[in-house]
Amino acid sequence: MLDIKFVRENPDAVKENIKKKFQDKKLSLVDEVIALDVENRKTIQDAGNLRADRNKFSKEIGNLMAQGKKEEAEAMKKKVSEQATELKALEEKERELEEKIKEIMMVIPNIIDPSVPIGKDDSENVELEIFGEPVVPDFEVPYHAEIMEKLNGIDLDSARKVAGNGFYYLMGDIARLHSAVISYARDFMIDRGFTYCIPPYMIRSNVVTGVMSFAEMDAMMYKIEGEDLYLIGTSEHSMIGKFIDTILDEKTLPQTLTSYSPCFRKEKGAHGLEERGVYRIHQFEKQEMIVVCKPEESPVWFDKLWRNTVDLFRTLDIPVRTIECCSGDLADLKVKSIDVEAWSPRQKKYFEVGSCSNLGDAQARRLKIRVNGEDGKYFAHTLNNTVVAPPRMLIAFLENNLNADGTINIPEALRPYMGNKAIIG
Repeated sequence: MLDIKFVRENPDAVKENIKKKFQDKKLSLVDEVIALDVENRKTIQDAGNLRADRNKFSKEIGNLMAQGKKEEAEAMKKKVSEQATELKALEEKERELEEKIKEIMMVIPNIIDPSVPIGKDDSENVELEIFGEPVVPDFEVPYHAEIMEKLNGIDLDSARKVAGNGFYYLMGDIARLHSAVISYARDFMIDRGFTYCIPPYMIRSNVVTGVMSFAEMDAMMYKIEGEDLYLIGTSEHSMIGKFIDTILDEKTLPQTLTSYSPCFRKEKGAHGLEERGVYRIHQFEKQEMIVVCKPEESPVWFDKLWRNTVDLFRTLDIPVRTIECCSGDLADLKVKSIDVEAWSPRQKKYFEVGSCSNLGDAQARRLKIRVNGEDGKYFAHTLNNTVVAPPRMLIAFLENNLNADGTINIPEALRPYMGNKAIIG
């Protein structure tokens, strides 16, 4: 969420940013919120004047009573009473205006970084760099669910009976591989200086609206009926929420945390063959990383975060590439975002396995995450990135480590978490 003062002083820049995100329907909101802000500031000023008058009149009433001028004092009391009614109306108007301003400010997109490529949607995202040699083996690579089934590692039919589509049972070595990847990712991030955390898996609505846009919330979140709680779609929401309404000592920054959690997502809409199996599901587990830092340090941390994911995938013999998200593909709160995509030998193309985002002070402003610095208080910057989400990552792992006989190689880095096995078969 932008600062209303910034919108007030830079309306043209805010409108230009909206155009770059191809959200022209929101252009009128800029003038609307500025007009509401003018009205609100006048209301605040009028209310302040009335309070000052009330204080002055109260003293005068005391003086008149002391002088025995009871009639004049009573007349002034009546005037104070009338002003109290007027003040109450102004205070109510102020609350209404502030709520309207907040509603609009919540949907005006954040100012994107100047380096972000301009494009309408994900088809115009830009490839940045390839890490590792994408290889297509000289044998046919089966669909990932078939690979798992041949290893007695997945049961989709039973899951459909129990929970419906979008769920799975992982079994045997495939289930163990899933857990091994999570444990390895946890230790990988701890070795890079991050503090390990297991967060709440449900969050309140004020945290949800603090960390994401309304559109994302509707598309992703499951609501707990009868309670002000939502199941998290990613642990980053719970982790950023940890700092809600806090004032951090600048000396404690950056806060670098890595978290494990299950994740729950609606995943609306129909999907093609390659997005079935365990690609697009309602429940999965993930290792995440978040950073809360000083504004001037967020670009440096942004590069560190996505590189962590690239480095982890490369230790597991999975080729990856990085993709710069264009303006139209950025969620409204994001300043800049890079996706990490893994190579699929079966599809002969890359697919998304993680996303790294710099949100500037948007989340901090909504959640009131402030920093007490040498020159006063300011809003922190927040960043997040996927370390690894095993169900989708398992697709890349199995395809890139598959042998012609159907066995799976286990990279050396992962063997301690798999009972020192070198092969699954």
